[in-house]
Amino acid sequence: MNKTLRKAVIAGNWKMNKTPAEAKALIEEMKPLVSDADCDVVLCVPYVDLQAALEASEGSNIKIGAENCHWEVSGAYTGEVSAEMLKAVGVDYVIIGHSERRTYFGDTDVTVQKRVRAALDAGLTVILCVGEYLEQREQGITTEIVSMQTKIALGGVSEEELKRVIIAYEPVWAIGTGRTATAEQANEVNKAIRDVVATLYGQAAADGLTIQYGGSMNAKNAEELLAQPDVDGGLIGGASLKAADFSVIVRAASK
Repeated sequence: MNKTLRKAVIAGNWKMNKTPAEAKALIEEMKPLVSDADCDVVLCVPYVDLQAALEASEGSNIKIGAENCHWEVSGAYTGEVSAEMLKAVGVDYVIIGHSERRTYFGDTDVTVQKRVRAALDAGLTVILCVGEYLEQREQGITTEIVSMQTKIALGGVSEEELKRVIIAYEPVWAIGTGRTATAEQANEVNKAIRDVVATLYGQAAADGLTIQYGGSMNAKNAEELLAQPDVDGGLIGGASLKAADFSVIVRAASK
């Protein structure tokens, strides 16, 4: 982390977990554990949990986000939720382009770009996920893959709008597998992403961009990962469902 240049952000991605009652209980447990955090704390929760999460987090330093949004304002898109709907209920953040959305639900680089555009237009802050599959890493094309994903997703995004974008590097092979990129591997790719952003917007904008790591960051490895100069936080999966573990990661990012 380099807090002199950019914010550190720890964001939880609850995925398809927790009922509204369970969400409220977990946030109540978390609040005193992260109240003195010297980093931004975000919880991205399932749609049905948003109202309960917003109510439970009110008055605290925890911000609430959603896990996806559609690119249209409204229309015949059964089962979808628009960025305007999220903004209307009080959401601040939205995850776009998570590998599970790309892998299981047909998201492409093009639809990710459209979702980013919609979220920014609605006034949300975007957590944009990029990352490679194992075979792509083994082929030595990680930098090419994440560079392409980043460039396409940021198509049409102005330098001013970039201030409402966080990029999360999530190697697909390390999500939910227990495998984690080494701290050096994570930093190398985050640096490559920052270099791409520098070519698009200039070095100052790139230096101000928060780039998280999100492949199985947990209470045991967070401090080592966050000690890297280009790792500015984490997008946390399983560990964000346990208040004690999540608070350890937040403390590591607060140093």
